[in-house]
Amino acid sequence: MYLLGFASSLLLVKYQIRKRGLDLGTDFVETLYSYLIAGLLLGARLGYVVFYNVEYYLSNPLEIFSIWQGGMSFHGGFIGVLLAGLLFCRKYKADFWLIADLITVTAPIGLGFGRLGNFINGELYGRVSNVPWAMIFPGESLPRHPSQLYEFLLEGVVLFAVLWMLKGTMKSGKLTALFFILYGTFRIIAEFFREPDSQVGYLLGFITMGQVLSSLMVAVGILLYLARSKK
Repeated sequence: MYLLGFASSLLLVKYQIRKRGLDLGTDFVETLYSYLIAGLLLGARLGYVVFYNVEYYLSNPLEIFSIWQGGMSFHGGFIGVLLAGLLFCRKYKADFWLIADLITVTAPIGLGFGRLGNFINGELYGRVSNVPWAMIFPGESLPRHPSQLYEFLLEGVVLFAVLWMLKGTMKSGKLTALFFILYGTFRIIAEFFREPDSQVGYLLGFITMGQVLSSLMVAVGILLYLARSKK
């Protein structure tokens, strides 16, 4: 699913570059994506370690490298991609906000594929429910919300449709800010149906770690949107 997401994003970014007549060089995009892939994988893994299970990994540091056992965080991956993009743009003297907007509009495709992967794996499922479409996942005995599919629709299909429709109509950087706001909002909504990680549970008895991180993401998105509006 990671491969499908990156391949789709790469093709759509190249399409946007051709459509807008941008001259970024022959190997520019391929080199950029090598940075982004490394940033995503490192960030997603370290984000999971820090945000969701830090005590365990402090006691078992070698397990950090056992990525085949699962454990990847979107918010950590997102931070990793941002840092990798900043490093790339600084090294190659590229316009960060231009590149960010080109990439951001395609990001929901990777998110959508990722949620389908979660559904196929029977992981990150929803809370116990009696709705007619509730499902019993492998290793479970009670029907639950297929929250992976909710996230696929919100964070994948809907988010992509909105961003793709608005591309080229907003000042540089505002599309990226809108991604922050919309993804964070959709994730907060989806988390009400998703079972929280067992080792974390509910913070303050009612909110999940995903909702906390997504709320911060929305706040940063609003500040970024206002800042880019003044440019």
